[in-house]
Amino acid sequence: MSEGPASVDVLGCRLDCVDIDEATARILTFARGDRPAQVVTLGTEMVVAARRDSRFRATLAGSALNVCDTVGVLAAARRRGARITARVTGVELLERLCASAAEESLPIYLLGGAPGVAIEAARLLAERYPGLRVAGAGDGYFPADRGTAVAEEIARSGARLLFVGLGSPRQELWLADHLASTGVGVGIGVGGSFDALIGRVPRAPKSWRRLNLEWLYRLLREPRRWRRQLALPHFVALVFFEELRAFLGGRKNR
Repeated sequence: MSEGPASVDVLGCRLDCVDIDEATARILTFARGDRPAQVVTLGTEMVVAARRDSRFRATLAGSALNVCDTVGVLAAARRRGARITARVTGVELLERLCASAAEESLPIYLLGGAPGVAIEAARLLAERYPGLRVAGAGDGYFPADRGTAVAEEIARSGARLLFVGLGSPRQELWLADHLASTGVGVGIGVGGSFDALIGRVPRAPKSWRRLNLEWLYRLLREPRRWRRQLALPHFVALVFFEELRAFLGGRKNR
């Protein structure tokens, strides 16, 4: 990656300027380490939500690594000087990490999705990456008061990489509360990546992804998502007004 800032501020959220290769390398270092690290795949909905929720905002600020997951965040980051050429999506990061984990014999744990989804995703990953050690898998349909018990189960598994697909902000907040108890080296929020991996939610064709139109493909396939997609124009408006205020402030100071 060409020279640029190590991180940029996107509407009050830190975004680390890394591509998928650097993100993978850093996360593997976390996985081998002794101190648990939280990784966030930062999207436009999360940035908008963080402006309303101080606890969620603090969780994003305290993470070890925030990577760019959506086209809105990518565009805003580039306007702030980030030298990021492409998004680092949860499902692509998951596969990259599993390929490396298989080579290094780093056990993984998958948590989230509907009953059976994480188990099916783990089976597929083990087939795709021979030698991958799957320490365990569990669905996301557990009550809040079982959070500690789930973390203890993960700790007993011996996993070093924990992929959590509980949806945002639940997955980030759960990791903030329980990561230290899981015994893993790194915990990563991956949203609906398990569903995408097993084909339960079809991914956009590569041509759509190259054009950064995966969000539009999902909306056309699942029109009921329109309420969630409202976060994108909201995000764009917030970026515009922030830049307008900065411009007007700069003119006043001349």
